[in-house]
Amino acid sequence: MEEKKEVTPVSQAAFELFQKEVELPQVDVGTSEDDYVRILSKAIEMMLNRDFERLLQICYRIDLGEGKLKKILNESDPEMVSSDLARALWDRQKQKIETRRKYS
Repeated sequence: MEEKKEVTPVSQAAFELFQKEVELPQVDVGTSEDDYVRILSKAIEMMLNRDFERLLQICYRIDLGEGKLKKILNESDPEMVSSDLARALWDRQKQKIETRRKYS
């Protein structure tokens, strides 16, 4: 059985930033990090199909990295692109938050 990652202040902050950026729904406090990524994945799947330019802008603003984005788009299983991209964006957003907190 897969262990769910607990919600930390960093993951909560990451989700709040994504809510503004991607217009995600409100969720209950205490939602797991895996649930946050699943919600983000659904939004990314919609953008992949309907608003790819906006998705690229979000990837650029979050500073995902062109190489990582291309790798996911070209090498991921088609059914996994949205979840792989959601996880990559999630991890990058958390990394940025942790770096800001460390140096502030």
